[in-house]
Amino acid sequence: MEISETLAAGRAAQELRLRRGEFELAAQLGHVRTVGGALSGRRRVARGEVERLRRAAGFPDALRERVRTVGTAEGADLMEISPGRFTRLARAGYLVPVRFYLNRYRAVVWLYLAEELRAFASGEPGLLTGRLPRTPTGGSGTTAEGAEEKAGAGEDCRPRNWRGRRIGLLLHESDDRWERAAIVGSVLDPFQLAELVPDPYERASLNRLRPDLAPGRPGSEAGREAVQRLLTADDPDEISWHRSSLTALLADARRDRQAPRPNDTLPEPVGPEPEPPLEPAPTPELAPPQPARTSVAAREAEPVPHGGRGRPLLTRLRIRRGRDREGAAVSRGGGADG
Repeated sequence: MEISETLAAGRAAQELRLRRGEFELAAQLGHVRTVGGALSGRRRVARGEVERLRRAAGFPDALRERVRTVGTAEGADLMEISPGRFTRLARAGYLVPVRFYLNRYRAVVWLYLAEELRAFASGEPGLLTGRLPRTPTGGSGTTAEGAEEKAGAGEDCRPRNWRGRRIGLLLHESDDRWERAAIVGSVLDPFQLAELVPDPYERASLNRLRPDLAPGRPGSEAGREAVQRLLTADDPDEISWHRSSLTALLADARRDRQAPRPNDTLPEPVGPEPEPPLEPAPTPELAPPQPARTSVAAREAEPVPHGGRGRPLLTRLRIRRGRDREGAAVSRGGGADG
C-alpha cells in the first residue's frame, strides 16, 4: 500500500475524533485496523479504514464508547455492585484490567473497559452476589483454584492478567518473528532472559525490539520502580508459560533469519589494548633573531677593517687621541709659567 493512501496515527485519531490514548487502545483492540510494524512506533491507518469507521452507525460516540475505560468506583456503578466486591472480583482474576497509571501517591489505579464490565455483569449474574466460587470462570491467565481464598489471602491477579492481555494485544499486531519473541521476552527479568538466550547478539536484538509495555513512565525513581515491578513476571506459573512461549518463538525466529551480527568476525584481542602512538610534540615557534649586545672588550677584540695606509683605522685614531692629549698638557703647562 502506498504511503499516500495511509494516514499517520495522529491524523487518523483527529479524523476519527479520538484522543491519542483512545486511538492507541482502539488500534490495540482491533477496532481500528492499522498497517506497519508493531514496535516501530509508526503505525499508519489506511484512508479506506478511516472512511469505513466514519460511515459506521453512531459515529463517533459508538467508537469512543468501545474504548471507554473506568476505574473501580465507576466500574462498580456500571455492574451495580459495591466497590469492595468489584475489587475482590478483579483481584481474583474475573475482571481483567486493560490499563493502569500511578496517582500522586504512587498507588496503582487499574482501568477496565466499560464495555467488558457490562458484558460480564449480564453474562455472570451469579458472581455479583454471594460467595465467590472456588474456580474462576472468567479472566485471562487465571489458572489457580480457590479464587475466594486467593482474594482473601492477599494474592492479586490484576498485574499478571494485565501483562498477559498486553502481550496478547502486541502479538496480535506483529507478524515479525523476532518482534514476537521480543514481546514475550519483555516480561522476563534479565537473568532469565540470559539463561534462555545465551547468544549475546540474539539478546541484543531482542532488547532492541523490546516493546514499551507501559508508555509514559513516571518521573520519580520510586514511581519507576513501582511500574517496573508491574512489568516483570513474578508468578511461577506465569514465568513458566512465558519461558516456554519464548523458546518456541525463538526457534521460529532463528529459522526465519539470523540475528544481526557485526561484519568483522575476527577474535577480539585478549591482552591489554595497545596504547595509541604518541603524536610528535609541536615545534615551538622561534622568535626573530635580535641583534646581540657585546661588551666593550668584545667590540675591541673584533676585527676592524683597515682604513688604508697599511695601519688599522682604530690604531691610527688611538695614536691621534694620544698626541692631542699630550699637546693639551703642554699648553696648560706653558700658560701657568707665564
